[in-house]
Amino acid sequence: MMGEAYIVSAVRTAGGRKGGRLRDWHPVDLAGAVLDELVARSGVDPALVEDVIMGCVSQGGEQSNSVGRNAVLASKLPESVPAVTIDRQCGSSQQALHFAAQAVMSGTMDMVMAAGVESMTRVPMGSPTVLSLKAGMGGSTSPGMEARYPGVVWSQFNAAQMIADKHGFSREDMDRFALESHMKAARAIEAGVFKAEILALNGVDKEGHAVIHDTDEGVRATATYEGIAGLQPLMEGGAITAGNASQMCDGAAGLLVVNERGLKQLGVEPLARVHQMTVYGEDPVIMLEAPLNATKLALKRTGLSINDIDLYEVNEAFASIPMAWLKALDADPAKLNVHGGAIALGHPLGGTGAKLMTTLIHALRSQGKKYGLQTMCEGGGLANVTIIEAL
Repeated sequence: MMGEAYIVSAVRTAGGRKGGRLRDWHPVDLAGAVLDELVARSGVDPALVEDVIMGCVSQGGEQSNSVGRNAVLASKLPESVPAVTIDRQCGSSQQALHFAAQAVMSGTMDMVMAAGVESMTRVPMGSPTVLSLKAGMGGSTSPGMEARYPGVVWSQFNAAQMIADKHGFSREDMDRFALESHMKAARAIEAGVFKAEILALNGVDKEGHAVIHDTDEGVRATATYEGIAGLQPLMEGGAITAGNASQMCDGAAGLLVVNERGLKQLGVEPLARVHQMTVYGEDPVIMLEAPLNATKLALKRTGLSINDIDLYEVNEAFASIPMAWLKALDADPAKLNVHGGAIALGHPLGGTGAKLMTTLIHALRSQGKKYGLQTMCEGGGLANVTIIEAL
């Protein structure tokens, strides 16, 4: 009989704007600080951690040579703790959670850390591809892919626009969604909602002076519809703008995942139980629509309906994605990204999966809710869905 997977600790850094308060943090050290905080919050003997699974998308420069293992070496964990770095695009650290849960459910391990990191300041998005092209090599699209998908321009911006057009969302619809993301995040910060989930770090302000970084830096509490509506489209004739898309972000997050044996060893009460995990792939051209059918599949597998889910975290890579998800699932907008999403809080790529799960767990528990669902679109036409039960 398959065992259970419990989350006993969940923590994230506050998001740092590109070039912002976390700009002096090496991503390895950023991830290492989160691993240390998981130990501090759970009370686990560091030597009992059997693996660290680290999500990261741009695995080049300071995030090369296994950022997961390097994060262990930069942390207080002993050298005996192994690590692996994985890339499922934007869902990398959500997949890290899936792998960690599968390991402890199988009984092959009892305690695993699932984490993710991305410094979009120090390792700009697309860096590995750019380095390849500069070296005179090709990009990531192979002759075999070209033969199967002739003439395709592989672009998430195109995909986001395709989804907006397919589902009938106007520029105004998306801009108003974006504004509400900022307003929800601003209200959450004002109410101190994120304090329990954030690891405060030493950062620097615009002038380079030392400051405490404990608040998501990208949230614009004074944002207006007029301001967002005044931004230029990212593509000529399109409706996708920097205002209704996610913000580039520096950040890290992590979760400690254990089974029944691990719980007994720790002697702590779990925060949540992993109820269901689904991964799904479909059309890689429209690319970002997979969360819709992935969620339907996950719900079918559990026998739950969307109405049984108390809170949803659907990554706001672009406003059109969660909007299309709400429409396709006939889901309640009042349950969606209740404390704002990546349009306001930032999207640190490989760190976002663990970041959203951390926020979801804390939100469920603080509100006395039961079931939470997390999903996100991922490059290549992929999606992860995770359903958890708060305990």
